[in-house]
Amino acid sequence: MHALQLDAVHQPATVREIPTPTPGPGEILVRLHAAALNHRDVFIQQGKYAGIKLPCTLGADGAGEVAAHGPGVPADAPAVGSRVLVNPGLRWGDNPRAQARDFVVLGMPDPGTFAEYIVLPAQYIHPLPAHLSFEQGAALPLAGLTAYRAAFTRAQVQAGERVLVTGIGGGVAITAAQLCAARGAEVWVTSSSDEKIARAQALGAQGGINYNTEGWVKTLVQQAGGPFDVIIDSAAGSAFGALLDAAVPGGRIVFYGGTLGTIPDVPPAKIFWKQLSVLGSTMGTGQDFEDMLALVTEQKIVPVVDEVVPLAEGEAALRRLEAGAQFGKIVLKIG
Repeated sequence: MHALQLDAVHQPATVREIPTPTPGPGEILVRLHAAALNHRDVFIQQGKYAGIKLPCTLGADGAGEVAAHGPGVPADAPAVGSRVLVNPGLRWGDNPRAQARDFVVLGMPDPGTFAEYIVLPAQYIHPLPAHLSFEQGAALPLAGLTAYRAAFTRAQVQAGERVLVTGIGGGVAITAAQLCAARGAEVWVTSSSDEKIARAQALGAQGGINYNTEGWVKTLVQQAGGPFDVIIDSAAGSAFGALLDAAVPGGRIVFYGGTLGTIPDVPPAKIFWKQLSVLGSTMGTGQDFEDMLALVTEQKIVPVVDEVVPLAEGEAALRRLEAGAQFGKIVLKIG
């Protein structure tokens, strides 16, 4: 089979022929039709990810068809020929509050989805919602799981609450906005791009603001009719202090990433006097994944796909993702 592999950090990813895997006991072989990129793939390539083990087939997100069952696959597992997607969070463990030590995300060190086939234990293979194409389905797993846990398991977003999603444009942020709006929250966004804010409004956001605008917090709070019950962030860094000002007393700030680095000079009084909850979130449990799929299916939510390119153009797709020009997910078409 063909796979997009990375041999060493700071090197281009290369499509090559590798052996097709065979499903073992309790495992399912999936013929992948689409796989989505995540910033994690770029971070691995840049050597900015912990515990890198190479060479490896990259990719955490994928959708396709069940090609074969290994021996002992449960009777209720997706049947051969059925449309499926994969849960990329492997070996979470028994504690729903935090992942186990051996938790990993698919695509390094375990072989990922940038390939024609993948083998996984049956528990990580789920039916693809009927209203989604393979490309749309491939855009959902990591972003959907991360967004769902951050918004609902951790921050406990409720209908009618005012929610701010920062840095709209990436897959998780867009999906968080879609999921919160579907649950009846009032969603607002920030971006450095006015065009991305407008596109978020077309997806259900009430409005937003360019965070390069001077005094953006005060302006946005006035536009929204008050500060925010929940703020969902992936940047952290020096911008984090502004989020404390944007939060309502007793509000919740949840962040699932730190693209701007460590958080400097945060006055503790802004947190304790406002009774704020600051929460961290990473990926999610198997139950989070099932609950996310149920919401997507019930509300007919469609993940946003920025561009679909063939597997052979995977390295160029990684560079587009690195540049941050996309709105939604970049998806590789496989076979």
